[in-house]
Amino acid sequence: MSWLWAIIVGLILGLLAKAILPGKQQIPIWLTVICGIIGSIIGNSVASGIGVEDTKGIDWIRHVLQLAGAVLVVWIGDMFWAKVKGRPRT
Repeated sequence: MSWLWAIIVGLILGLLAKAILPGKQQIPIWLTVICGIIGSIIGNSVASGIGVEDTKGIDWIRHVLQLAGAVLVVWIGDMFWAKVKGRPRT
């Protein structure tokens, strides 16, 4: 069940990251999910590094860090995908 949850969270974070980034991202949905999962892992690592990985109630700081990680990874993934496909980023 944890893999299913990771995919769902990756999809949500990836789509939110694509909505936050300016312009149109050219990466496919499967790469968006992977970037969202990686961003979530990065955000969780940063949260545990600063000591906010487990708080009472909703972990807003951890969720913001996960989203920031997803935005970063989607941005890098989009640049890489455009370069691999040989299309200029719009």
